[in-house]
Amino acid sequence: MSDTVKLTIDSVEVEVPRGTRVIDAAREVGIKIPTLCYLAGVHEAGVCRVCVVEQEGRLNLLASCMLAAADGMVIRTNTPRVQRARRTAVELMLSDHVQDCLSCERSADCELQDVARDFGVDGKRFGQQLGAARVIDRSSASLVRDSGKCILCRRCVTVCDQVQTVGTIGVQERGLDSVIAPAFTGLGDAVCVNCGQCAAVCPVNAIYEKDSIADVVAALLDPGKHVVVQTAPAIRAAIGETQGLAPGTLATGRMVTALRLLGFDAVFDTNFSADLTIMEEGTELLGRLQGALVDRDPAVALPMTTSCSPGWVKFLEHFFPAQIPNVSTAKSPQQMLGAVVKTFYAEQKGVAPEDIVMVSVMPCTAKKYEAGRPEMSDSGHADVDHVLTTRELGRLIRRYGIDFAALPDGAFDDPLGLGSGAADIFANSGGVSEAALRTVHELVTGRELPAENLHVRDLMDIHGIREIELTFSDCKPEYRWLEGVTARVAATSGLGHARRLMEQVAAGESPYHFIEVMACPGGCIGGGGQPRLTTDAVRRARFQAILAEDEGKELRKSHENPDIATIYAQFFGEPNSHRAHELLHTHYTAREKV
Repeated sequence: MSDTVKLTIDSVEVEVPRGTRVIDAAREVGIKIPTLCYLAGVHEAGVCRVCVVEQEGRLNLLASCMLAAADGMVIRTNTPRVQRARRTAVELMLSDHVQDCLSCERSADCELQDVARDFGVDGKRFGQQLGAARVIDRSSASLVRDSGKCILCRRCVTVCDQVQTVGTIGVQERGLDSVIAPAFTGLGDAVCVNCGQCAAVCPVNAIYEKDSIADVVAALLDPGKHVVVQTAPAIRAAIGETQGLAPGTLATGRMVTALRLLGFDAVFDTNFSADLTIMEEGTELLGRLQGALVDRDPAVALPMTTSCSPGWVKFLEHFFPAQIPNVSTAKSPQQMLGAVVKTFYAEQKGVAPEDIVMVSVMPCTAKKYEAGRPEMSDSGHADVDHVLTTRELGRLIRRYGIDFAALPDGAFDDPLGLGSGAADIFANSGGVSEAALRTVHELVTGRELPAENLHVRDLMDIHGIREIELTFSDCKPEYRWLEGVTARVAATSGLGHARRLMEQVAAGESPYHFIEVMACPGGCIGGGGQPRLTTDAVRRARFQAILAEDEGKELRKSHENPDIATIYAQFFGEPNSHRAHELLHTHYTAREKV
C-alpha cells in the first residue's frame, strides 16, 4: 500500500500522506477551509460544522476536519449548498453569543468574527437567543470564564484534559443548557494550574487572562510610586506579533523603548534574574549530588526538577505532592527579580520598598497566580505587584498610540538590565537545563561545555521528552567526587509529558539527576499569555528567534555576567547563602486533587 493518496479538491489534484485530513489536504493547494474548532493533532472533533464539504458520491455534507483523504476522492469546498450550511452554522452560533464586539478585547483577534465577516453574516437572522444563563467567573487569580461568549467548540476541554492532563473543565449540563466549566465550582476553587492553555486556544473570548492593565496604569499615574517593569525572555520574540509583525521577529530594543514611553521609571530584564536562578539552582543541584554521591544521604531528593514554571509547580502540588522535595527551592526568575528590586535596588536607589511597584510582563497566565502566592513576600513586601501577559502589553501599547514598528531600539537599565544568552534560552523548552549545563560543567571542570556553539541540540525542542548524558572528566580538585560521573538530564514541556516523568519518579524508577519541566507546550514561547494562535509553526519561529538572540551576544554564560558577580559581592555573599535563601528561595504546598 502506498504511503500517499491522490484526491481532487475543487478540480485540483493533490497528493498527500495517507491519513491526512481533507482540511489539511486543501491547504496544500491553497484552499483554506474555515473552522472554529479544529486544531491539527490536538482537537479533531468536527464540532463546529463550519468546515463541511461535499464529497462526490456521498449524500450528506461532511466535516473536512474528520474526513481522511482517500484515493480517488472528489471534494468540493464552495458549492452553494456548502456555503448555506456554513452560514447557517455561524448564524446559529451568533444567536447564542453575546455580541458586544466593539468593547470585546478579542475584537479584530476573534476567529468567530473573522469567519462571520468572510461569510457576510451579521448575526441578525436569528436574533439573540442565549441558552444557558450567562456566567462570568472571575474567581481565578489568572483567568476569567465568560459563558456568554462560548461557542462550545471544546478546544479548551481537549487541551486541558489530553495535552495538560489536568481535566479542570468539561461540558456541564445538556442541550441548550450546556456550558464549559469546572464541575460544581468556579475556576478559583477547581484543580486548575492557571497555565492558560485553554485561553490560548479559545477562538473567541470565552476564557481569557484576568486583565491587570487598569492597575498598572493607575500605578503609572501615581506620582508617589516608583514603577519598574521586568520583561521575560519570551516576550522579545512575540510582542511584535501584537503589533502586526511576523512571528519570530526579535523586538527587544523596540519593546524597551515602548515601555519607557508608557512611563515606567526603570526597565529591567528578567534575564538578569534568570542568570541569578542558574547560580542558585546550579549550586543547589551540585549540593544535592554531593549529598547523594559522597555523603550517601538517603534523604537527598533526586532527580531535582526546575521551579521556573508556576503552572508546573502547582500541577506537582496537586498531583504529585510526595515529590515536592524534588523541586528546586529556587524561586522563578520573575519572583527573584521582584525580591531583588524590593531590597537591593530599593537600598541603592534610596526608595522605600512600599513605594516601589514591581510590574512583570510575562508570556504566562500562571505568573499572575504565582505573584499572589503568600510565600512570595520574604522581603516584607510582595515580590511582584502586577503581571501583564504579552497580549496585555500589546493592548496597552496600542492604547497609548505608540507606533511600535517605527520605534528606535532602547537599552535596559542598570543595575538589573544585563542578562546573558543563557538567560535568553529560558524561553525555550530545554533552555533552562542547557543554561544550567553551561555553568555547572564549567564550574566543575574549568572548561566550556563540549557542545557545538554551546547548544545541546538533543535537549531543546518544542515536542516530547528529550534526554542527554554528560560525563564529567578532569574535574577541578574541589569537585573530584564528580570524576567519571555521568549525569542524566531530561527536559520536557506540556504537563502530559511531565506526568509521565513524575510517575517514574514516584515509582522510584527515574534514571535522571535533573529534570526541566515547562507547563506550556514548547516552553514559555508557547505560554498561555502569548499572542494567539500559537501553532507549531509559530512556536518554531519564536524558538529560532530566541536562539538568534542568544547567539548574537558575547556574554552567553550566567556565571560570567559581571552584574551577577557584583550583586553577590555587594549583597548576597555567595550562591545559596543565608540571605540568598531568605530572599531567592521558597517552599511549596501539598494540595488536594479534587
